[in-house]
Amino acid sequence: MTEQINAIVEPQLEPKYDHYDYPITNPMTGSGHSGHVDAEQNAKLFQLRSELESEGYTERLDTLTLLRFLRARKFDVPLAKTMFTDTEKWRKEFEVDKIVSTFEYTEKPKVFEYYPQYYHKTDKDGRPVYIEQLGKINLNAILAITTQERMLQNLVLEYERLADPRLPACSRKAGHLLETCCTIMDLKGVGVTSITTVYSFVKEVSAISQNYYPERLGKLYIINAPWGFASAFRVVKAFLDPVTVDKINIFGSGYQAELLKQVPAENLPVIFGGSCACEGGCELSDAGPWQEKEYTKTAVEPTPTTTAAAPEPTQAATTNTA
Repeated sequence: MTEQINAIVEPQLEPKYDHYDYPITNPMTGSGHSGHVDAEQNAKLFQLRSELESEGYTERLDTLTLLRFLRARKFDVPLAKTMFTDTEKWRKEFEVDKIVSTFEYTEKPKVFEYYPQYYHKTDKDGRPVYIEQLGKINLNAILAITTQERMLQNLVLEYERLADPRLPACSRKAGHLLETCCTIMDLKGVGVTSITTVYSFVKEVSAISQNYYPERLGKLYIINAPWGFASAFRVVKAFLDPVTVDKINIFGSGYQAELLKQVPAENLPVIFGGSCACEGGCELSDAGPWQEKEYTKTAVEPTPTTTAAAPEPTQAATTNTA
């Protein structure tokens, strides 16, 4: 866990955009986060918002959002502004608002047989736990069930639900602001023959989170890493931001003890060494504070999974990609 910072400085809120009904400071976070913004950073926040307003932007100009974009670009205002405007352009082109209001991932149970990716309860810091089992990916089987476009639409829907209601609910339960996730990436089953396909797909998917949903990673546990993965990462991390490197933990098959230091056993699925066995499967439960009425205005209804058939994949979508 991050070393606690004693003094919390309340952020300077903008009434026009800041309408939070959950805690907005966290004593465990550092410089550049809400409650820990110095005069220079606050001036850059004001500059970024003012420039975006002058160009006609009216949405997502709240303090917490803009601070995430500024942190992602080391408080370089021009770079943060470019990232924000690129994100807004992408949101319009990808029809994100439409996805949030209308998308139904009816084929999810079938897709999850070949690629489980889901939020499930919280870690010991109160953050949502996000799990991906990359070793199960079978793109040929998946693309016989759905399309890559619908897979990406579901990914975006889940990112939007992370922002609301998941993180606000977790913040209410924890009593302080939470803006990030604890991610578990299980590489069990990722072999030499599939590693190129799997990594290529994950790289494409990861671009959405890195480019359009910055500052959402709190901890990353890569487990069941194949032989040589850790050595390769030691080379790669030399090119990564030290802040990002500090969030990444890589383990082989002997990961359970370390993972349980971060995630309570009762919140961790049995398959990863925990004791949780949700009825119907942890991967489909969406269990967490965001489903508990005392921490959210309205519990989120599960995405419909049986009320309609998924669109038939096109012939091109079912082409062998392995």
